[in-house]
Amino acid sequence: MKLSELAAGTSSTIERGDPDAEITGAAGLDIAKTGDITFLANPKYTPQMKETQASAIYLNEGVQLDRTDLAVLRATDSYLAYTRALRLFHPESKVLPSIHPTAVIDPSASVDAGCAIGPHVVIGKDCTIAAGAKLFANVTIYDGASVGRDSILHSGVSVRENCEIGARCIIHNNTTIGSDGFGYAKDEEKRWLKIPQVGRVVLEDDVEIGANTAIDCASVGETRIKRGAKIDNLVQIGHSCTVDEDALICSQTGLAGSSVIGKRVILAGQVGIAGHLKVGDDAVLTAKSATSHDVEPGKIISGVPGFDNKDWLRATAAYRKLGDIVQKLRDLSSRVSKLEEKE
Repeated sequence: MKLSELAAGTSSTIERGDPDAEITGAAGLDIAKTGDITFLANPKYTPQMKETQASAIYLNEGVQLDRTDLAVLRATDSYLAYTRALRLFHPESKVLPSIHPTAVIDPSASVDAGCAIGPHVVIGKDCTIAAGAKLFANVTIYDGASVGRDSILHSGVSVRENCEIGARCIIHNNTTIGSDGFGYAKDEEKRWLKIPQVGRVVLEDDVEIGANTAIDCASVGETRIKRGAKIDNLVQIGHSCTVDEDALICSQTGLAGSSVIGKRVILAGQVGIAGHLKVGDDAVLTAKSATSHDVEPGKIISGVPGFDNKDWLRATAAYRKLGDIVQKLRDLSSRVSKLEEKE
């Protein structure tokens, strides 16, 4: 691909370099080779620009490059431009319509002729699989479920009864959509009585779910993951939760039942959200944080229990000095005791 074509396709401009130079790939600063384009987004990697073997680089406005042998493409966001370059060099493969002979499809199911259905896929009664959907081996679609246009379900995915997968969703290996919510009531003998879980899960368009994640159905009503939300591997979404548009939920996070996660919220790894809470739009919970109270929009929360990130940073700084503080208190206490004895 010519440098000029790459610039046009990544919303960047050529500051230096031959517009007709051929660029063959994209890679990070440390592994890029001749013919690759790379990028600098984090200033701490600036020293790597001196050694990179790339032929071109994306730079944000104002970032300078001492070398003259690299072509420079200026971008408002160099990381975004680099991401677009990767997508240009690695386009998604087209779906080749087919149904593997080992697939089991109920006669009542509606499977569009433009789908790709892999080996040992099972599609239950009254299901709908839209055009362009791709179901890899051993995917199971329970009765009444639907999969939207151009969605991809990787091997081992289970979509439980009456759940709905929107358009252009990606669900990675061994994830379960619509498993029973964790609901029990104690009977007169103090034994657990299972509460029927008769709701469903709805994934809106452009949602991506990582591997080995479980999204529970509601006891009644629905659990809903809204447009563009991205959920990592090994995440637990409890029954009746709502995850709003463009939220980002990282690995090993757990949401208890009826949590409401706002737009563009970021939940970092191993975050815990107690039940019936609301996390406001654009809030961030840093790794290993947990909250048992609502979080205001735009807040950055850290710790267990979670509180304001700036306060948490000061608290952790003080905690590291706690041993010295205790010793100083002991010394002061001893001095005060000696002074009191002299009186």
